[in-house]
Amino acid sequence: MAIRDAFLAEFDNEIVGTRKTLERVPESKFAWKAHDKSFSMGHLASHIANLPTWIKFTLTQDSIDLMPVDKPKMETPEAKTNKELLAMFDANVKEAREILSKASDEEMHRNWSLMGAGKVFFTMPKVAVLRSFVFNHLVHHRAQLGVYLRLNDIPVPSLYGPSADESGM
Repeated sequence: MAIRDAFLAEFDNEIVGTRKTLERVPESKFAWKAHDKSFSMGHLASHIANLPTWIKFTLTQDSIDLMPVDKPKMETPEAKTNKELLAMFDANVKEAREILSKASDEEMHRNWSLMGAGKVFFTMPKVAVLRSFVFNHLVHHRAQLGVYLRLNDIPVPSLYGPSADESGM
């Protein structure tokens, strides 16, 4: 089995739960924060909606500099409405899946580096970047968003089995 095929199965599964979670984010709570140091709910949701773009960054480049010296730093596009959030997510997922579906095992084993202002933060094989920096990162922030929903009495969707709000019975 090609590495991409294992990732595609996981990607398709995680995307369903992620979209269900994003669907629950009310525009009236976009500015809500769990703590002064926390992202707002809208910013966190936008970050999640944009995380699939990291599949493209990983598989079509050998590095990315988040704070390049000669260009503006990378900014995460931020949705203003839930409809815009879901459209952004859907477009990013479609592009990411298409790129992932064409990735060769050879490409997956090539090194990729995350940089800031020319300094290398880490270098890992692209397969490891996809696992840790893309997939695990997405699941981590989706769980964080689930806590935000819970703290605002918004039903948390079932992901890997029933949630307290969706028993499935």
